[in-house]
Amino acid sequence: MRAAAPGLGTPYPLGTLLPPVLQEDAVAMRITAALDEVLTPVIATLDCLWCYVDPALAPPDFLDWLAGWVGVTLDENWLMEHRRATVAHAVDLHRARGTARGLRAYLEAATGGRIDVVDSGGVAVSTTPGGALPGSDQQRLTVRVCPPRSGSVDVSTVEKLVAEAKPAHVLHQVELVAQLHDKATVQPIGA
Repeated sequence: MRAAAPGLGTPYPLGTLLPPVLQEDAVAMRITAALDEVLTPVIATLDCLWCYVDPALAPPDFLDWLAGWVGVTLDENWLMEHRRATVAHAVDLHRARGTARGLRAYLEAATGGRIDVVDSGGVAVSTTPGGALPGSDQQRLTVRVCPPRSGSVDVSTVEKLVAEAKPAHVLHQVELVAQLHDKATVQPIGA
């Protein structure tokens, strides 16, 4: 429930709904005015409900609750624009969860920086049974972070986000770089 907003009027004053005899009674009008003051935030919230479910417009305290609805964990230290972007793109982030592309999208939304994800995975075809496996047998993940122009990125926060988003058996490292290639790529390590 939103807190009372001083000076906010109600579009539906209860006193006008009373019979004319009671509208002339000062006590009845004071009671309905007090009820109007209590109900005005409720009516205003219901009239503007669509704003509460839009991540771009939701009040900051409600955004955290909205994040819970879509299964996203927000860090209170993130910039508000990054928190809103993470909630707004939650469906796409869940769809790509567990992939390098999904990790990159999640980290870009959370940090506002450019991200390059490099994994040790690979796919190959062999006509010979028992052929060598591609890539390394040790599964690794390297995340390169280029901070946004108008800010910085906390490496420990990125480290925590990567640890939560990646499979538990995959080793990872986070690198802070000054500049990435023209386009962030997902490529195997050693390829």
